[in-house]
Amino acid sequence: MTWDAIVIGSGFGGVMAAWPLVQAGQRVLMLERGGWVGRGPENWTEGSAGFVSSWYTKETPYSVRAGGRSYTAGSFNCVGGQSVFYGGASYRFRETDFQPNAAITGDSGAAWPVDYDDLEPFYVMAERLLGAAGEECSSDPRRSGPFPRAAAPLSHLSARIATATILAGMSPSRIPVAISFERRDASRHCIRCGTCDGYACAAEAKNDLATGVIPRLVRLGMTLRPNSICVRLHRAGERITGVEIVDRITGAAEIIEGTRVILAAGTLATPHLLLSSDLARVNPAGHAVGRYLTRHRNAVVFGVFPTRPNPSREFDKQIAILDHYEIAGSLQQMTPPLGLVRSYLPRGLRSLGSALVEHSTGLIAIAEDQPRRENGVQVDWSQVDRFGLPRLRVDHSYSNRDQRAARVLIVAGKRIMREAGARFTWVHAVETFSHALGTVRMGVDERSAPLDEQGRYRGIENLYVTDGSALPRSASLNPSLTIAANALRIGSGIAGPPPVRVGRSLRMIDHPLTSNAVTQP
Repeated sequence: MTWDAIVIGSGFGGVMAAWPLVQAGQRVLMLERGGWVGRGPENWTEGSAGFVSSWYTKETPYSVRAGGRSYTAGSFNCVGGQSVFYGGASYRFRETDFQPNAAITGDSGAAWPVDYDDLEPFYVMAERLLGAAGEECSSDPRRSGPFPRAAAPLSHLSARIATATILAGMSPSRIPVAISFERRDASRHCIRCGTCDGYACAAEAKNDLATGVIPRLVRLGMTLRPNSICVRLHRAGERITGVEIVDRITGAAEIIEGTRVILAAGTLATPHLLLSSDLARVNPAGHAVGRYLTRHRNAVVFGVFPTRPNPSREFDKQIAILDHYEIAGSLQQMTPPLGLVRSYLPRGLRSLGSALVEHSTGLIAIAEDQPRRENGVQVDWSQVDRFGLPRLRVDHSYSNRDQRAARVLIVAGKRIMREAGARFTWVHAVETFSHALGTVRMGVDERSAPLDEQGRYRGIENLYVTDGSALPRSASLNPSLTIAANALRIGSGIAGPPPVRVGRSLRMIDHPLTSNAVTQP
């Protein structure tokens, strides 16, 4: 069988690109390296299968050089991708994020080939698919309609942070989140337990892709194959003729054929597959494949209080401060779940660390980092894993400009914490690649951008890239909604006429999300 489209990856880029194709009646096969994550009350414990650390694997380890040190890192792969463990923040990039900014891009050549108006209708679609809850504020970009759902009332701690922000001379705003706070049925509504970041939602109230979108696609005819590792893209001339996969469980290999291939394996895994398939040499911007990696310059500013600021551990990812957005970035309320903090501490420090976190709350500083050629990935054929993939080597360092922007945000965050009553503050640098972007970027110039504005991989007529690697810049906000909107835009272009398909999709998006009875077809 030859599929109309083979989608590699079940995260935001893959699922949202598949949506208009399935709506158009095309035969779509989605390949996912990982399996399904279980749901239930057991997910509230840090050692459960619903905890992010339980899904990290070093089957295909990455060699990382970042922050002045070298280490080996794993990756996590599951149906729904990072959406299963993310905190639900669903921001639109601002209009200015799509405009030229030499202070950010320098001589990198990074430039969006589309503007905010091109993405706006697809932001609407993504918000409806994800059931985003929010509240409009003066700092928001132009919207053609309200949020699908209203924001939840502020928690006691969020109200305290909002007041402290005003006393510090800044303006608080609400964080839009893909979480269902209102009761829809007997089980699926937010119980405000505070375990969003790092956990698969036990109540299935976080509208991640595995809960809310993939089951609907399967019901509409899409075929999903989990535990399928893509190891090579086979080419003849200017076409991909087959996708070689290895079954993660059995080790069986096969080649699958499709009219189009949509690559959305993730910002690190997508260039890994392209480079392993020797496809950089057919692209006029082949030197940029795997390069210009961004991941935000993130840090958490913690305030330590004499009493526990959130004794019930209630959901408090609600307040953002965007006063410094144009010059530095954003601040967002964030109290990491206790289990997540404990999992990163040495065993002997876990009790002390737990006590400290119980008396703390935080603001995460998100500064846009510069896209630079020296930051990126490359393959090392001297080390090959059991599936036949070469070792991926990741290099990343921050520029002086990145560090200056982070310092502006950290100073502001400390001021807010002091106004809120913190006795002292401390800063934790975030060194993960959870916001990684840009390694196979879109652009107008075929000499510097591997993708054209339609997401097509230059030099191959039937290969598209729709995940975070396609984004030329990272802005200073959580990228998931922009990845989703761009993937919907590219997928709609691939699906083609008749135009009524988009309208039909919008009507279907308004339907309630599926129940947990069909989350594992």
